[in-house]
Order: sequence, then C-alpha cells, then structure tokens
Amino acid sequence: MAMDLPEDAEDSIRTMTIMNAIEYGGTPDSKSVMGRIMSARPDLRSHAKKIMPLIDRIVSEVEQDIKVKGIDAVREEIEASEGTLPERQTQKDRKRGLPDLPGNTDNIVLRFAPNPNGPLSLGHARGVVINAAYAKQYDGEFILRFDDTDTKVKPALPEAYEWILEDVEWLIGHRPDRVIIASDRIQRYLEFTQEIIEKGLAYVDHTPAQDFREMRAAGSLPADRDLPPSEHLERWEMMNDGTTPEGGAVVRVRTSPKLKNPALRDWPAVRIQEQAHPRPEVGQATRVWPLLDLQSAFDDHMEGVTHIIRGKDLMDSTRRQTMLYDGLGWTYPETIYWGRVKIHGLGAFSTSQMRRSVEEGEVSDWDDPRLPTLRSLKRRGYAPEAMKNFWIDLGLTRKDISVSMTTLDKFNTRKIDGEARRATLIRDPVHIYLDCEDEYRTKTIELLIHPDHPERGHRELHLVWTDKGTGIHIESRDVSSLEHERRLRGWADIVATDRGATVLRTSREYGLSQIHWLPDGEAITSCLLEQVDGNEILQMSALIEGTAGDYDHGEIVQLERIGFARCEHREEGLVLMMLHG
Repeated sequence: MAMDLPEDAEDSIRTMTIMNAIEYGGTPDSKSVMGRIMSARPDLRSHAKKIMPLIDRIVSEVEQDIKVKGIDAVREEIEASEGTLPERQTQKDRKRGLPDLPGNTDNIVLRFAPNPNGPLSLGHARGVVINAAYAKQYDGEFILRFDDTDTKVKPALPEAYEWILEDVEWLIGHRPDRVIIASDRIQRYLEFTQEIIEKGLAYVDHTPAQDFREMRAAGSLPADRDLPPSEHLERWEMMNDGTTPEGGAVVRVRTSPKLKNPALRDWPAVRIQEQAHPRPEVGQATRVWPLLDLQSAFDDHMEGVTHIIRGKDLMDSTRRQTMLYDGLGWTYPETIYWGRVKIHGLGAFSTSQMRRSVEEGEVSDWDDPRLPTLRSLKRRGYAPEAMKNFWIDLGLTRKDISVSMTTLDKFNTRKIDGEARRATLIRDPVHIYLDCEDEYRTKTIELLIHPDHPERGHRELHLVWTDKGTGIHIESRDVSSLEHERRLRGWADIVATDRGATVLRTSREYGLSQIHWLPDGEAITSCLLEQVDGNEILQMSALIEGTAGDYDHGEIVQLERIGFARCEHREEGLVLMMLHG
C-alpha cells in the first residue's frame, strides 16, 4: 500500500463501502464511509487526511461493480471471501415495506394505469403490488385503468386488455375494484377539451412543432394564443371535422412563457391522430385524441383518485397537471414518487421491443422464458407471493436502486421450497457398469420425497442385479472424479475400476464427496433440461427418476444438486425448465 496504513485497511474500507451502499439504495457516499471507518477503526483516525483519497477510489470502484453486477451480487462476493457482512443497528431496525400514505386517508382511491400495448412485465408488477397493497391497508379502492388513447406511437394490442387483467388477478389474487378503458370515454375528453378552451385555459395552436420548440426555448410563445376563445373554438371544430390535417394543429394548455422549465410552457394536450384505434368497437370514432397528461389528469379527477404513486421521471407530468387543476379549481391528488429499479439478471426490454420480438418471431410468444413478462415468469415457476414480497420489501424511495434477480429468487424459494418434491436428474448421462460383493447388493434405495417433511414418505430407486453386477447412470462431469472414492448419494461408496466401478462399502465414509446417480431400469425417463442463457435457450439431454407420467404439467420440483425447475409436457417429451437454484 502506497501510504503507511495497516494491511487490512483497504479491505475494511471496501466492506464499509458495500454496507453503506446496501443501506442507501446502491449508492455509497464517501463522507458516510469515512464516518463509519473512523468509528469502527480508531487506529485509522491518525491517517484521516491520507485515507480520504483511498475511500474515494474504493467508492468509485464499488459503484461501478454495483452498476455491472447488482448490489446483491457484490454483497455475496464479499461475504464469500470475508463472511457475513456486519450490520449497523440502524440497518437491523430499518422499517421494511411501505410507509404510511400522506394526507387524508379516509377514502383512499388508487389506480394502476398501463398502456395495453402488451402484457405486464416484472417492472409493471411494482405498480400493481404497491397500489393494491395500499388499497387493502386503508380499506380503499384499487382501479385498473387502461390508458390507451395513443393510436400512433404506442398503439394498444387488442389481446393485451384481457392479458393485463389476468396478470393483475394472478398477482394480487382478486379483480381490481374497478376496470376502466380510457378509449371508451373519448366523447368525455372531447367535451372536456372544449370546456377548457371556452374557459381560456387552452387554445388551438397551428405553429409547426419544431418552430414551437424553438420559440419555447427562447422564452416566447405563439401570438395566436391570445386570440379570443371563440376563435379557438372554431379552430377546434376544424380539428374535429377533418378540415385541419394531421400535424396541422394541437391543443395546448395555457401556462406561461416565464416558467423556468421549458417543458411546462404551454404543454400539448390534444392532437390529431388519423390512425384508427386498434379496438374494433372504437376504430375511427374520432380523429382527435388526448395526450396522456390531459387524459390522465381528467380521469384521476373524475374517478376520485386520492393518491398517485409514480416514477420520479414523471414529476413534470405532475407539474403540468397541477397547473390545469389550479385553473379549474380542482385539488390535485397526493403524489408519491419512486426511483428507478434496475434488476440485474433480467433482460432490459421495453414493451415495444418485446412486441417486435414476438411479431418478428425472435421469441416464441409473450411467455417465452427469455422475456421479463409476468406471463413468462409465471410459466417459469415464480409465485405471485414472491413478487409481492420482493416489491414491498424494496418499499418506496426516490433513490435509484440496483438489485439482482437473486433477490427475487430468494423470495420465491421461501414460497416454493416447502411444497416442491425432490427428484434426481442426471445431466448429460454416462452409463457405467458397477460390480459389487453380494452383501452390498441392495435392491431398493429409499430417499425422502422432501427432507423437511418425512411424513410425506419416500421415493424408491430399484437396482436390477445380474451375476456381473448392475448398471448406473452418472453425470459426465463426475466420471473423472471416480479415480478417487466417491459416495453414491443414499447408498454406497464407490471407486473406479478397469470395467467401470466397484462398491467398497454401504456404510458411509465421512468426508467423501457425493455424486448423484440413477439405476438402470424402466423407472427412469429421458427428458430435456432447458435453461435461459442470455438471448438463447439451451437444452441438455438428461435422465430423471420415475416415469414421465409421474410429473404433472406445471409442477415445480427441486432437482437435487441443481435447483428448482418447472415441468412441461411437450411434443418432444418431458421438459424441465430451470427456474433458479
């Protein structure tokens, strides 16, 4: 070490930095780390001035590691080398889950409002879980609203309405209290737009979009905005009757050219969209559609929404909508923000990207195991309770969070571990011949169906003996290990011979590594083990104990030494889809 510090100083700083990152949403702070080091390591206090550059460097390194690997993976790495990270009392006592809602909570109404351009993803599940949890906590209402007034950029997918409703019901265990489809209300939006034009709160602007952006950035706005409402109502009629072409006019909510944030100056609220709505019952009902800020603001007021929980990237939407509410004398809902959550180990796909992948045949369907949709995660074997606990445990914070999929896996394990029966599966099997003294020739090996529940009984492996011995199957990667004594799990110690292997003893010699195996016979089944590897789905030939009929379609089993998998019966036979370890 360049400076005269104890040899373990850098390791201590790194540990403290990771602890700090865990406590503060994945972003360590040099000053906080310094305070912790000075408290935990009095021997370093005399080096305070020298140590700060070292802390800055390590904080930068840890931040980069977290961005690449995720906070959980970084924590696991350091725990593997140094043992469990110590926790501060404040971390132990930190309140997990959801904070109390602000404001009046007597008649809570919350909403989750997706664009139905595809089924829900794991990221969407956050909004479903947290809004529904608050509605339950306060005995309030939870609304599912389809914000589907964009027919051009991100048009709705007709099938997605039903898919999303199914996703929500699966996730929270019941239907939403109300289901609303925005496109059903188009006449109400048109009437509302006319009302705010009449009141002078909005106007029809013919300025080309690029010209308007330049004017707005320069602090000026179109002169036509000051025309009387009657003139703008005529322009509004021309937008509706087809006189004005698409792109020829937009309705803007009147604010002020003096606002510091240009995005808030006379924001667009309604535009012409000639493209028909994807829902047949709507189709060409209108050529004039509200943009999301107007549609959402109107619906929130009309439905009595009391609290909005949204990403901090939508703060400008709150500001725009609040100005409209103020002009109408309405009270804006209490608004709570959360930061972004980056989930490492899960593909970063937008719904639009996934839709293209499905339509172009790059993936099989919306439940393809490579996609982060709830339909995919459900198919792979994730329990809805695991997702609920995952999101509620993360809670509400404006800080951006980096988390690993292993965190969700842990919640899922807690849910499924007690139910999943155990099974032996041999990947890339190799057949070997096993000879044995008569005294060791066991015919039946009994293994527990579940190690924590002996009352559920046993499963049996049956060995078929001849004068020459018996055949067994082991994984190809275990063959070379038989040069040394190994334990066939549940039965005997063996070692390699010229002809295959021989049984040394059935009593257990402690300290021997175990290998999994299956006997010859009819009570084993050829299958495929399937695993996602990035953008690929890899398949491996395998053998599993029992017959294919022993495994129900959709059943989750724990493959010993491998992890949890979900069973599917397909044309090619029994397929085990890997879930997680």
